[in-house]
Amino acid sequence: MNILKNKIFRNASWIVGCRIMQSVFSLIISMLTARYLGPSNYGIISYAASIVAFVVPIMQLGLSNTLVHETVEHSDEEGKIFGTSILMSMCSSVLCIIGIAGFVSVANFGDTETIITCILYSALLICQAVEMIQYWYQAKLASKYVSIVSLCAYVVVSVYKLFLLITGKSVYWFALSNAIDYLLIAISLLIIYKKLGGQRLSFSMTTAKRMFSSSKYYIVSSMMVTVFAQTDKIMLMLMKDDTTTGYYSAAVTCAGMTSFVFSAIIDSARPAIFESRKTDEAAFEKNMSRLYCIIIYVSLLQSLFMTILAKPVIGILYGEAYYPAIPALQLIVWYTTFSYLGSVRNIWILAEQKQKYLWIINLSGALGNVILNFILIPEFGILGAAFASLVTQIFTNVIIGFIIKPIRRNNRLMFKGLNPFIILELVIKKKDKKHN
Repeated sequence: MNILKNKIFRNASWIVGCRIMQSVFSLIISMLTARYLGPSNYGIISYAASIVAFVVPIMQLGLSNTLVHETVEHSDEEGKIFGTSILMSMCSSVLCIIGIAGFVSVANFGDTETIITCILYSALLICQAVEMIQYWYQAKLASKYVSIVSLCAYVVVSVYKLFLLITGKSVYWFALSNAIDYLLIAISLLIIYKKLGGQRLSFSMTTAKRMFSSSKYYIVSSMMVTVFAQTDKIMLMLMKDDTTTGYYSAAVTCAGMTSFVFSAIIDSARPAIFESRKTDEAAFEKNMSRLYCIIIYVSLLQSLFMTILAKPVIGILYGEAYYPAIPALQLIVWYTTFSYLGSVRNIWILAEQKQKYLWIINLSGALGNVILNFILIPEFGILGAAFASLVTQIFTNVIIGFIIKPIRRNNRLMFKGLNPFIILELVIKKKDKKHN
């Protein structure tokens, strides 16, 4: 058990360390890009990113939520699992790109710049499909390879973006940059996978059917999550303008600056939680409460910090031209807190095989978000969009857990996680081990 905990800690350390460096590059490049493009063109890029994010759950076919669990349960079929998932995702990515081209051609009819930008940005879907191999590294608690590769790829793409800024390239070139990032990561991870002795990748219809029978529940649920994560930007673009979308996107980017920390914690804890579920129910519930506790208090600390320092953060990163984004940031940062609770809850749902309730949870949230945005955006603009997202996240990740009886046990674990002494206990145990 101690060996496993040490592996989890080292795994998380690699992820956090590399993502801190990546975050620094991201902030610098994002700041320079936003200033160079201005709120209008920055809004177009953000709109394209939202459209693409909208179809990612379809491209992934829900597999991203189940691949770690599949690998833990069927370790002798790794080659079939990942070969099959990559091929399935690549086929769906092509269909998604065609769908994006059709949607923006109708929704943004006559706006050639926006249409071309969205189509170019969507090229990353094909590369992202190949990047599904990263979940093999997660399952093996070997995320240091993913972290190092991602950091190196991001450095290369950052240099490329700096070149675009220096040479004054158009928004189209920036739209393609993310595809290059995912392409470099995907190729590198496949090469390392082979070097580490990973099984030969192959396609199996039997494996595809088994995986899809579990992952299909996540397609609609993940789409619904995307609806209330991205609908605000899309509706702002369609109901307001690209400048307003640029302000809102700046606020969202600032609120998500530390998201890599939460992703690292959750991704590193996931395999151990699945393992404990198979052997020890008490340990499983204790691990869930611990994870909730860490996520709750770290996210609250982040939210307080960002609420107080919203003005200097926006001013330093984006400049005075983006000051209208300040009130939105002070609201948005609180809804990200509740979104992380949803990520932890999804681990419990998969471990307990209760995926069939996900579509109810997320469909309710998505419908509520669209309705609130439709009502609030015309009157309150970006503040209305931010408030709609905050209410939606609270309802979807906390309140609905009391309404749906089969998942109430997860809510009890969540509320156990409110006990700050859980973190204190973990710190004391860590110190005792160092002394011994």
